[in-house]
Amino acid sequence: MSSLRIAEIFGPTIQGEGALIGEPSVFVRAGGCDYRCRWCDSLHAVDSAFRHEWAVMEAGEVWERVRALSGGVPLTISLSGGNPAIQPFGPLIALGRAARYRFALETQGSVARDWFAELDMLVLSPKPPSSGETADWTCFDDCLAAAGDGPKRVMKIVIFDEADYVFAREAAARHPALPLFLQPGNHTPPPPGAEDGAIDLDGIMRRMHWLTERTLADRWFTPRILPQLHVLMWGNRRGV
Repeated sequence: MSSLRIAEIFGPTIQGEGALIGEPSVFVRAGGCDYRCRWCDSLHAVDSAFRHEWAVMEAGEVWERVRALSGGVPLTISLSGGNPAIQPFGPLIALGRAARYRFALETQGSVARDWFAELDMLVLSPKPPSSGETADWTCFDDCLAAAGDGPKRVMKIVIFDEADYVFAREAAARHPALPLFLQPGNHTPPPPGAEDGAIDLDGIMRRMHWLTERTLADRWFTPRILPQLHVLMWGNRRGV
């Protein structure tokens, strides 16, 4: 099956987090996920109750929408979700790369795909204990193997509490060669039907301060600690 379930396509905007923070991007958000994190901030693309809102599109249709949004000027196409790895994005990547567009994908590392090797950036984001999910490190390693030396590979972990911090330390020890990005979690994600749910920005920044101080006190200088830039700028608003 080659069709894609798409929750939304939007942009150009800037990437709000991780290794490509600030980079102009068009987002293709896939519908569907094999995880259900407690603090998910994109339930409209995860919860099957919203499946009727997802568009079934062929790769060519998605590509034409992206090209129209970007005005035909090559930029980064960010594949997000849900978990975009559960869908066949290979044909879309082939169309975009032929026109000099770049592709970044973020996934929890639970499903490996051969088309990972065609990406420019693979962001693996194993879910910490606060998510209620359990990282499968065998699948994570399979994702790295599928990507090979094709894309740049990085790891990004959301931190809510001390248990998540310990998880991040263990993940870094398991994969010391992967550049690591840590970000404070948003404990006030929007309800699925809300366009701009209320957000506790002060609480998020307190967590940012704690995380920064925690890593420096431990002399753990490896990770880059970044906020979610889109949250600082637009709160929980969708489509930005």
